[in-house]
Amino acid sequence: MTRKILVTSALPYANGAIHLGHLVEYIQTDIWVRFQKMQPKEKVSECWYVCADDTHGTPIMLRAEKDGITPEALIARVHGEHSRDFAGFHVAFDNFYTTHSTETRDCANTIYARLQQAGLIEKRSIEQYYDPVRQMFLPDRFIKGECPKCGAKDQYGDNCESCGAAYTPNDLVEPYSAVSGAKPELRSSDHYFFKLSNPSCQSFLRRWTRENTRLQPEAANKMQEWLGFNEEDGGENKLTDWDISRDAPYFGFEIPDAPGKYFYVWLDAPIGYMGSFKNLCARESIDFDEYWQPDSKTELYHFIGKDILYFHALFWPAELEHAGYRTPTSIFAHGFLTVDGSKMSKSRGTFITAQSYLATGLNPEWLRYYYAAKLNSTMEDIDLNLEDFTARVNSDLIGKYVNIASRCAGFIGKKFDGRLCATDAPWLKPLRDASESIAKAYEDREFSRALREIMALADAANVVVNERKPWDLAKHEGREAELHAACSEAIEAFRLLTLYLKPVLPKLGEAVEAFLNIAPLCWSDAANALPAGHAINAYSHLMTRIDPKQIAALVDANKASLAPAEAAQPPADVPQQPEAARKHAEKQEKAAAVAVAQAGSEPHISIDDFMKVDLRVATIVDAGHVEGAEKLIRLALDIGEKTADGQAKTRQVFAGIKSAYDPAQLIGRKTVMVANLAPRKMKFGISEGMIIAASDMSGQTPGIYLLAPDSGALPGMRVK
Repeated sequence: MTRKILVTSALPYANGAIHLGHLVEYIQTDIWVRFQKMQPKEKVSECWYVCADDTHGTPIMLRAEKDGITPEALIARVHGEHSRDFAGFHVAFDNFYTTHSTETRDCANTIYARLQQAGLIEKRSIEQYYDPVRQMFLPDRFIKGECPKCGAKDQYGDNCESCGAAYTPNDLVEPYSAVSGAKPELRSSDHYFFKLSNPSCQSFLRRWTRENTRLQPEAANKMQEWLGFNEEDGGENKLTDWDISRDAPYFGFEIPDAPGKYFYVWLDAPIGYMGSFKNLCARESIDFDEYWQPDSKTELYHFIGKDILYFHALFWPAELEHAGYRTPTSIFAHGFLTVDGSKMSKSRGTFITAQSYLATGLNPEWLRYYYAAKLNSTMEDIDLNLEDFTARVNSDLIGKYVNIASRCAGFIGKKFDGRLCATDAPWLKPLRDASESIAKAYEDREFSRALREIMALADAANVVVNERKPWDLAKHEGREAELHAACSEAIEAFRLLTLYLKPVLPKLGEAVEAFLNIAPLCWSDAANALPAGHAINAYSHLMTRIDPKQIAALVDANKASLAPAEAAQPPADVPQQPEAARKHAEKQEKAAAVAVAQAGSEPHISIDDFMKVDLRVATIVDAGHVEGAEKLIRLALDIGEKTADGQAKTRQVFAGIKSAYDPAQLIGRKTVMVANLAPRKMKFGISEGMIIAASDMSGQTPGIYLLAPDSGALPGMRVK
């Protein structure tokens, strides 16, 4: 059956700039959608990608007031900024809309009316804090005070950022309004609730969250925890009813027949997916009901961060089911982004906005590639290590991929009038056959696996180019046919690699299509070679290397964006040090400096001493955690050795790099190994060597950095 697919990303809040943490999700979704759109029409006939700005709520109202403009003017301004940033990173929505729309209001009203008819809406009087100065009820996050558990001051009304305790605003000691500073008063107000405690909602959610295709395993387990489900207690759970209303003043949609009451932003935010799609349907003549009716044969996928799983995997499907709509096919949650191993920090310059990245002149496809190389189908956090970012992009995209075309394309233009000879050589068959496994990796959102396989193919292609040496063939008369074949086949390998990378690198893909003089690549093109006589255009530079100075400028630019008063403060995520601790830290820094100075004053070694160390290029063919070890990763390294029967032999090495590297991300990488180190018996097994890594002994630049040989280096090559 031909697939019809609707895809959404979580709605960015219209109260701030897009930053690199946000982009993890939009780039992940865009890659998956672009892959689907490259499929033949008989396989995927439609794939639509919609999103919208999330525009309602108290923060929007207060921000607009602070800026001296209307909420409508604020969300229009931010929509333009968000649209610019997404376009800058080649995130290609079919519709990027707004939740403050007629379509979203109509869908919200319909869902509310149907839930009301089903007896799932109830009005109750509740007590909540009221700001007597601003004359408004306060959301939990706008009430602050002392934590009732640890006494920390200036904590929010729902949880303590110091000790992690969860509570209600009523529990705060000395509460005050974060809006006016006034002491809030408890007042009664009528609110509307979606009765999630109803048995029909409970039984539906127990069933729905356990269906295999709906959620990732870790997400499904979390849902059971939140549902409170316990089979030993007869399947009872304690999911409470959901307050879906807020009191005026509030920027949002007024609830029908309830003057002064508004839909809570989290009710109409997911409905914004429907509103954005409905707007697209009117423009593109798409059948909205085909995608949203209860028995729809289409597919609906939501890409979200794991922090909003609660709303998307409990409230949202319960709303849809009981309002007579289809529920999501699957919800794909991803983890958070850290930068250089830590939470993004304004003081360190690692809280990086999308606009500052682009303004620094960095190529957005560098970041798209790096994120893809880290992403998989789990909810694990990923780290943007800025030094590794530079090394990986330069090694993979320039040293391996673009290198193939840059070394061969010129000969086609100069010596063969820009025309290829036959490109169906047997050595290219593995590259063609890989389309199926790479496609499965993309479909399964295992992007890191896809890129490992693609780069392994690039390595294999470079080996062939190195062996045939077209630059040498060009110097000898009578070897034109060999040169023509070597370069034409290399160009075909480059075309296949471009095809596989196009979901990740769409603009580079377009540039290659123009260079190769071919129609836009689709996945089925892997099966067919470029014909003999095909004319290509003159080659021009496709991508440059990252200059580390660009990264330094990016970090400095984001540090410079801080206000002077803010910049003078210590990082928000680093506690103030007591005087004794400060002096101890200073003493340690001085000792480290002395150690570094002493290390630098050691006598020189001779070349003979150096040659005693046998350094070899190694490929990491397998990597995994070591049970019971806090710092170690187990590596299986290929350094070109063979067993007695000619089979490839690997060496086992235990490396203390767990704090810096995810084992899954190491597989397929090349590094340097000390091959003649005496084997060392450890409680985990025998370590048969040592890998080479760099670190800053002074502690000024924390981290561990594996050394990597340049493109073309093969396992077993001697480093000397």
